[in-house]
Amino acid sequence: MTAYADPARLVASLVGAVRARSVLFEIGVLQTSLFTRAARAIQSGDADVVLVTGGEAKYREQKAQRAGCPAPVTDQGDARPDQTLRPAADIIHPLEIEHGLGMPVRQYAVMEGALRHAQKQPLEAHRRRLGELYAGFSRIARDNPDAWSREAVEAEGIALPRGDNRMLAFPYTKLHTAQWNVDQAAGLIFCSTARARAAGIPRSRWIHLRSVAESNHMLPLVERRELHRAPGFGLAGRAALAAAGLEVGELTRLELYSCFPVAVRIQALELGIDESRPLSVTGGMTFAGGPLNNFVLQAAVRMAQVLRADPGHGLVTAVSGLMTKQGVSIWSNAPAADGFRADDVSGAAAEETPQVEVAPEGEGRARVAGHCICFDRQGRAERVVAYLDLADGRRTLAASDDADWMASMQRTELNGTTVRVAGRSFFRD
Repeated sequence: MTAYADPARLVASLVGAVRARSVLFEIGVLQTSLFTRAARAIQSGDADVVLVTGGEAKYREQKAQRAGCPAPVTDQGDARPDQTLRPAADIIHPLEIEHGLGMPVRQYAVMEGALRHAQKQPLEAHRRRLGELYAGFSRIARDNPDAWSREAVEAEGIALPRGDNRMLAFPYTKLHTAQWNVDQAAGLIFCSTARARAAGIPRSRWIHLRSVAESNHMLPLVERRELHRAPGFGLAGRAALAAAGLEVGELTRLELYSCFPVAVRIQALELGIDESRPLSVTGGMTFAGGPLNNFVLQAAVRMAQVLRADPGHGLVTAVSGLMTKQGVSIWSNAPAADGFRADDVSGAAAEETPQVEVAPEGEGRARVAGHCICFDRQGRAERVVAYLDLADGRRTLAASDDADWMASMQRTELNGTTVRVAGRSFFRD
């Protein structure tokens, strides 16, 4: 994967913005943070026009690799951005890496199962629900002219592993996951009202960023007592709505970050949004396309297009890491009475997110708090890794490669049951 040293400078050069200041946000920084920075720069008078942009060319790179030739890259020499912003801490715990849980799909599958257990959903009913949720997303993408895939898919074709739709981490198939092998880019031009008037932009086309709220509290999944919760989303949602002068029921359009179904479902839970509502305007990251660190920009562009055609109030969310950071932005055809506001709820999120101590290994009986059945590239279950709560209150990870047991886990709930743990392995109790 090619990372340009100063990509914003390339764009500035192409549009003739020779005096532009470039800022690079690295992976792990919430994309809502870009919106806040742009709006504050305009509010303070430091800028009257700001372009927030990003893009990925993973599909192009993939095709070049298959053809056996390198994809051409623009040489920027010793160029450096005027400023670089980076995440403050690690997203994944070393113990999770040791157990092969570095792939996001595996940790999100752990969260999915934990939420299923907390909501007391039978496994088959839960599986059908995920298929129906993403089938609805595919129908939205069908009507999105910028979607990567515009083919509507039936719920069963998503929920069950068939053909190319192999199982990745139970209950997730390929069609439950973000499609990041895409060539996609997006840009939003923020400007002052004076500049918009001077440019002759009709007021009917103005879209206002009313508010942003986010939590940058970082806690690896294994350290979260409640694997199916993200309290930062509830806090950020309430703060953003209050700053925008709105109630959740007044939101006419939604775009909930959709890297995996559980991300959508946890957000709906924390934000107090009915899952039966349309939860996307793009069609989600599986079907609209999910470039690695750019999707929220695409979502905001699509939200602006939708609100221009059908005025109202829209909510766009952002996730960084493994539901690690949470961001909420509110967009509208009309400005907020008090102008743009931004809030950081990281401190409150830290207080409201129960933390558990992690043990490198365990012995004796333990309760299964969450688990992931990992599959190989041929779609065969190869092992299961469990998040285990020990009798002394600590948590550890352990694995099993019992094939018969893994098969039964796909029919009978393992979460909440008791097992025996010995070092890095666990066994039926």
